[in-house]
Amino acid sequence: MNVETATSVPASAARLVTVYAQGLSVMAPGLDGWERSQSVLRGERAYVSEPLAPFATELLPRNERRRATGAIKLALRVAEQLTLPPGIDRQSLRAVFASSSGDGEIINSMCIALARPERAVSPTQFHNSVHNSPAGYWAIATLCHSSSVSLSAHDGSFAAGLLEAATTALIEGGPVLLVAYDYPPPEPLSQVRGFCAPFAAAMLIDARPGARALASFGIALGDAEREDRISDKDLESLRTGNPAARALPLLQAIARLEARRVVLPYLPDARLAVEVRPADNLCTD
Repeated sequence: MNVETATSVPASAARLVTVYAQGLSVMAPGLDGWERSQSVLRGERAYVSEPLAPFATELLPRNERRRATGAIKLALRVAEQLTLPPGIDRQSLRAVFASSSGDGEIINSMCIALARPERAVSPTQFHNSVHNSPAGYWAIATLCHSSSVSLSAHDGSFAAGLLEAATTALIEGGPVLLVAYDYPPPEPLSQVRGFCAPFAAAMLIDARPGARALASFGIALGDAEREDRISDKDLESLRTGNPAARALPLLQAIARLEARRVVLPYLPDARLAVEVRPADNLCTD
């Protein structure tokens, strides 16, 4: 079951909850997978915005693979490259997909079609136009029958997705796949809502620590304090140039094994504060 939702939670409802990151993946120019990206996030290697290598998912049937857009492929790519702990399979995972703007390529194509005299919209484009298309393609690719949520919260979409995944893991039990992604739209949409580069991050969120937890997140809603930034100017440009890349300070804290508070943008009058504790400081009894 796929559910589309817009998230808005008042700051007065703030309450600290703790969940655990059991797996991570990141995809962007110059950041190709979690293993390769950690040295960049730790500052051991300079960030260079290199184009991502071509990618074609092998999980999708041929017809769906042919119809998949750049945004769908990006979301599937980061989800596929997330390493799952033993005993967890993709078919049983609940999922949260978060994107600020959905599929700009499809929106642009449909607007062009509707501006023409015949107003003929391609059935494939109409099929892909809904906000939960990547979640649907993921379900087809993995034969997953578990529930999924697809949400949007403008520049706070990553924080909204993290909050949704944490809440689902705590209430429903079991691990939850979080995929946050945003793909640059073509002209002329890019003049209104443009992104500097594609970016996607995936996390496996669980209410239990487990033996392979990478970090714990103590999550709470707070007042509109200043969101975390990154000192590296190129990574900071990526963070501000793509809403999904607002995840970068959190990913950086995990890569550096830092125990610190990360503030993420969420609502105009609220932020999401995440108390990060690295794996070495966790109790997994």
